[in-house]
Amino acid sequence: MFCIAIIVFIVLIMTMQDIALMFFASFVIACSLNPIVNKLTPKLNRKKASAFVLFGFIFIVALVFIPLIALAGYEIKVFAVSFPEYLENIKSFLQNSNIISKSDIASIDVGGAITTASGITSKLLNEIVDLGKNIGTMVVYLIVSTIIIYYLLADKEALKDTYKRMFPKPMRNKAEDVLKIISKKVGGYMIGTLAAMASVGLIMTIGLLLLKVEYAVLLGLITAVLDIVPIVGPALALIVCLIVAYKSGFMVLALIILTFLAAQLVENNFVKPYVFGKLLDLHPILIYLFLFITAKYMGITGVVFAPAIAATICVLIQELYMKNLE
Repeated sequence: MFCIAIIVFIVLIMTMQDIALMFFASFVIACSLNPIVNKLTPKLNRKKASAFVLFGFIFIVALVFIPLIALAGYEIKVFAVSFPEYLENIKSFLQNSNIISKSDIASIDVGGAITTASGITSKLLNEIVDLGKNIGTMVVYLIVSTIIIYYLLADKEALKDTYKRMFPKPMRNKAEDVLKIISKKVGGYMIGTLAAMASVGLIMTIGLLLLKVEYAVLLGLITAVLDIVPIVGPALALIVCLIVAYKSGFMVLALIILTFLAAQLVENNFVKPYVFGKLLDLHPILIYLFLFITAKYMGITGVVFAPAIAATICVLIQELYMKNLE
């Protein structure tokens, strides 16, 4: 009966991915905030501590991201209008240089590229319009997620007891241990991801501002967001930065590359090894595997939470299968 229940649960998750991801995202955030609540519990009761930590988290996120998104939103609007001009200027630059032969340059269909870029821009704008139409649904999801996070924090012990009663008595201690390990790992993922994104985005934004590159805040935000996708994301972010700043001269482009390399050096040699190594303990191959799987079946939201999903599944395999084999 338990195996049948698990199969039904997996089928429900696959057929209701949005709801499943909402609950999983709420669980991840609750796990990351839980250590702070535990520290406050001796001074406050659990419900008050949970409310204080949750609303403090929301306030900090709003304080940091709302002005940033508002400023970047203005830059996005200006950048979308200027994008065809960038393509035309790039073609002129190539024509006046010896990087590519003139015959190859003549074959470049800038008009087609502009049309394609305009089509992509129009598609993005349509998606933004659709997002605006569904803003009510998003608000409902955010409110429901906030309520779920609060109850996961405030009623942790009651929920844990209910969870344990789902298992036979000889298995309950094992089930509790597995839940503790999963909670620690996915909570660490949230902290690690935010730390890595913040380090890369902050270094790139400061560097681009010092170099007086246009759309510096937007480019820093793009770099931080794309950093979620390993290798491909940072490479794309660097290309976008170079395209925007190509008119500034070779020295500025070289400094942008150096700034990007410095950001990646700090992230990969200090932030990620310290945070992810201690909290997640996942091999990069596993993360890549789950990135591709979640991208195919769950979209961008699945990609964002791919390492946390990988950590959860790996803990289940390790605790329920590998240790029994050993």
